[in-house]
Amino acid sequence: MAKPSKFEELARTVTRDVVEHPRDLTRQYAKRLGISRVAANRYIRKLETEGWIARSGPSTHPVFSPGYKRRVSRLYTLQGLEEHVAWERDFKPYFSLSPNVQNIASHGFTEMLNNAIDHSAGNSVFVWGSQDENAFILVISDDGVGIFSKIAQALNLPDMRQALFELSKGKLTTDPSKHTGEGVFFTSRMFDSFEISANGLKFNHLENTPNDLLHEAKGIFPEGTYVFMRISLKSPRTASDVYAQFTNAPEDFDFSKTIVPMKLATFGDEQLVSRSQAKRLIARFDRFRTVILDFDGVQEIGQAFADELFRVYGSSHPAVELLPKNMTVQVERMWLRVVSPKI
Repeated sequence: MAKPSKFEELARTVTRDVVEHPRDLTRQYAKRLGISRVAANRYIRKLETEGWIARSGPSTHPVFSPGYKRRVSRLYTLQGLEEHVAWERDFKPYFSLSPNVQNIASHGFTEMLNNAIDHSAGNSVFVWGSQDENAFILVISDDGVGIFSKIAQALNLPDMRQALFELSKGKLTTDPSKHTGEGVFFTSRMFDSFEISANGLKFNHLENTPNDLLHEAKGIFPEGTYVFMRISLKSPRTASDVYAQFTNAPEDFDFSKTIVPMKLATFGDEQLVSRSQAKRLIARFDRFRTVILDFDGVQEIGQAFADELFRVYGSSHPAVELLPKNMTVQVERMWLRVVSPKI
């Protein structure tokens, strides 16, 4: 990997630098890089041109402040780390976000960093925040065992891809004494784009995209979990909006509704045809009152699968409402076949 240029090194720290040295930035850079003040000022001019810093005051004694492009990163030791302190002290002061976006950023930062602290079994975590004229981005990457491996081992699952599928339902945690299992589910829906990469797999949730996605990926560390979150600076979304989608508020604020992307229930080229697949799918459905089964991307299902899911499970769990959507003609016919009253 090529060594970064002096300008690239400055761009990595410029947001914190300009907040800490608004009146003596030139002198600080000249001292850090071992160059003249004239040379340091050329770097500052370029940082200003690219949007990293803004200038005000008289030309002879300028006052600098963060520009529309901002970037902050920190490498932490996980032991003893407190996620709310890291956000309030090391990240929040350096970004300019609307109240609703800042609230979502705070939620994502603290929830995902807490997951690394409590669950990763790692030693270090790297956190990177970035803002430009369009969006705010957060990256949190630890060097632990990887979230999908951790879940698969804790729940004795035969395949790590099943761990990802369980994670997408919500209310999944390997430590119920400390966590509700709601963090990833709600956080993934607050941001425009949300990704978790670990153990050679990646889970995506994109706003306005019907299904969560799964494919191969790698994070910053050779091992561990990598989380990417992006939200538009103009997003009108609020955390309360997201919670309301999956509760019966204002009557009931419990996390009672989930959306299950049925495409994630298929591993590789397999089709949804067997009762064992249906039994794998319905694990933990009884923790919800409403389960929306999103069949987008699923062309057909088998009779045994449909019967186990809709008739057998449905009749034995009347308190759980199963609502299929985005069905093809074949899927709808199979659904109607098993739920229609037999004469």
